[in-house]
Amino acid sequence: MADVDPSPAKFRELMLDEEPELREVLACVFNIQHHEAKTYETLLSTPGSTVEELAAELDRDRSNVNRSLSTLREKGLATRERRLLDGGGHVYQYAPTPLPEARELMHETLDAWAEYVHSRIDEFGDTE
Repeated sequence: MADVDPSPAKFRELMLDEEPELREVLACVFNIQHHEAKTYETLLSTPGSTVEELAAELDRDRSNVNRSLSTLREKGLATRERRLLDGGGHVYQYAPTPLPEARELMHETLDAWAEYVHSRIDEFGDTE
């Protein structure tokens, strides 16, 4: 499974929101920053983008977008493909994990987290 670890602080925020948006849920479940979740949302509408294209779309510095993409790849929310350029060299293009797969990953992550919390609850009062 990808590196996932729900954020308790973001979980509390999420519970207070009557209708959380995808960005808030992603930030909570995958413990990522909101700008990283926004990068994922942007990838959904512009798959195959380069860092330069995403930086322009998000109005962010390329190095920041590159870090966001690295985080998304670590969490299993994006992939990277190398494309050779006609004049030589290459460029990386990024694609989001399709939303149905991302939803499944969110469910799996929360289920694993809930199982962990349930096991901790069951241990309360046990003495060794």
